[in-house]
Amino acid sequence: MGAHAKPSPPALVDHHCHGLVRTELGPDAFGALLSESDAPAAPGTSFLDSQLGYAVRRWCPPLLGLDPHCTPAEYLERRRELGPSETARRLLGATGITDYLVDTGLAGDLTGPEELARTAGGAAWHEVVRLEPLAERIADGSGDRAEFLGGLSDAVRKAATTAVAFKSVAAYRYGLDFEPNPPGQAEVRAAADRWLACRTPGGRLTDPVLLRHLLWSAAETGLPLQLHTGFGDPDLTLHRCDPALLTDFARAVRPTGSALVLLHCYPYHRSAAYLAHAFPHVYADLGLALSYSGARAEAVLAEALELAPFGKLMFSTDAAGLAELYVVGAELFRRGLARLLDGWVSDGAWSAGDAARVADLIGSGNARRVYGLGRTDGAAGV
Repeated sequence: MGAHAKPSPPALVDHHCHGLVRTELGPDAFGALLSESDAPAAPGTSFLDSQLGYAVRRWCPPLLGLDPHCTPAEYLERRRELGPSETARRLLGATGITDYLVDTGLAGDLTGPEELARTAGGAAWHEVVRLEPLAERIADGSGDRAEFLGGLSDAVRKAATTAVAFKSVAAYRYGLDFEPNPPGQAEVRAAADRWLACRTPGGRLTDPVLLRHLLWSAAETGLPLQLHTGFGDPDLTLHRCDPALLTDFARAVRPTGSALVLLHCYPYHRSAAYLAHAFPHVYADLGLALSYSGARAEAVLAEALELAPFGKLMFSTDAAGLAELYVVGAELFRRGLARLLDGWVSDGAWSAGDAARVADLIGSGNARRVYGLGRTDGAAGV
């Protein structure tokens, strides 16, 4: 490779994503999946009037036989003509994603990991088990505290035999400013008694003691533990989702051997980069932050690359519901990273070989190592 040759586009392992809606979507339902808000768009606009919406209209129409930046009405009509299955097949097939690590805990009638990978043209799939819904399902079938805690312990151990990671949304249910150390057995039993006594079937787990118990139970399996950090829907309180709040937990959990993977992170991606820099078992991604920042995705990615070691960042889309989110996530990541690396190579700050290696690490190699997925020809080790 010459001194100023551009690296080839990296292979991509999407290490955190979700299934797709199987049914036809009207304009409002489609637009709602382009926002974290639970309210309608501003009067006279739609959620396509956003960086994410414009990115969808740039990168997805050509894959469905339309011109870039076609009108929303034209795009949605073409989507309707093709139908959900064919639309998803065309869009997913263009992403270049080789592996999907699917969080199966999101509510709704969504495609499962195997169906998602099959729609993508035979990509590999792996399950990520979300902890809080797992505990809630066990509680729904438990008669008392002993049955709940015993069933939960068994369920976590069983999940660890097939899943590649666990995922927690403690950031939504409580915040990341929880006590870092594992709760004692008496504390867990008392918390379980309180929660089960007041809980109705299907009720959400928000008790901070039980959330900590879940986190530690998962970490003690040795599997990677994904943690939502940063922005999301109005269920969370943003300042309590700063990954810097996990510093003491990162210190405490290190002896378990579990990797902590900080998801999304925006607008605290520099905090996440610091934690990945400081702790050998902490990793980070930008996930949906790149999709939502659209034309500004390159700037967000550049900020994460200021401090995070290149063996500690991973690619994900956090796509949920719409195949378009996979396309946008992959395009913005690849193009933003390529522009950054090309500039650093052209300036002489980096060699072309180093740029190609880092692109492979972030795109797929780091995820293959952390989740034990093995290697492909496009992956690189640290």
